[in-house]
Amino acid sequence: MWLCVVAVLAGLLLLRRWHRERQTVPGLWDKHVLITGCDSGFGNLLARQLDGRGLRVLAACLTEAGAARLRAVASPRLQTVLLDVTSSQSIAAATAWVRERVGEQGLWGLVNNAGLGIPIAPNEWLNKDDFVRVLNVNLVGLVEVTLSLLLLLRRARGRVVNVASVMGRVSFFGGGYCISKFGVEAFSDSLRLEMRSFGVKVSVIEPGYFKTMITNIENLERNFLSTWEKLPEEIKTSYGESYLKQFVASLKLMEKGCNSDLSQVTNCMEHALTSLHPRARYSAGWDAKLLYIPLSYLPSALTDAVFTLFYPKSVG
Repeated sequence: MWLCVVAVLAGLLLLRRWHRERQTVPGLWDKHVLITGCDSGFGNLLARQLDGRGLRVLAACLTEAGAARLRAVASPRLQTVLLDVTSSQSIAAATAWVRERVGEQGLWGLVNNAGLGIPIAPNEWLNKDDFVRVLNVNLVGLVEVTLSLLLLLRRARGRVVNVASVMGRVSFFGGGYCISKFGVEAFSDSLRLEMRSFGVKVSVIEPGYFKTMITNIENLERNFLSTWEKLPEEIKTSYGESYLKQFVASLKLMEKGCNSDLSQVTNCMEHALTSLHPRARYSAGWDAKLLYIPLSYLPSALTDAVFTLFYPKSVG
């Protein structure tokens, strides 16, 4: 009897959630959304996707070539701006450019998508500059862009969508990437609470492994081997050539598991921007939903045991 009651209540709650999440924000055609990192990958696809829905897309690209390619396949509504999220001067210029276009209406949406993956390697193989290079793009740049545009976002009672990662939940390789994504999660949580009374909603996207420039196997392998070559002989001897080969093999195995359907991520971003009731967090990809997110709730001893099964073995 009680199981039937629980099942009915659970079904009603899921039905209510489904109904709420299907409700969309009115007047989307008149709303401006700024997306960073639109040269390729998630940002590029999202810019075209939102443009197709009639929103006023402001696409921030790192290069003029990337901006030109995007404009060539988009409608005249879509506008591009060059933005280097590691440069305060570039952020200030882009903020002024956005302010001119949105006017008193304010900025409806900000999607912090720009990101950098490499260098990825055991922490002992890296130096401070290696960490700073990634953190400046993925975390510090994201924070500065957000703070620069918060006034415009509050004016519109809009949305902030921050792209984190399943690696912001569990960390099993060295370098600044996982650290930066944990930071994105923390910043988003505090910002969501602070902006609640202003009507601004903050969502986090946590993708699994998808085929983008960040997971490009050639770039990862080239960077990894380059990092190895610069190591002192003492460290090389401690890890051994077998460690190097195992790590490269694991990168190639990871590539095979990468999802090529980027729309699974951009659909989450679109929902966060257009739904009347967006979620605080979205997981995208089967590996995120079935592996990494569940693992993040387990005791560390268990997650360590799982990841150790796939970790390279050192000789020393």
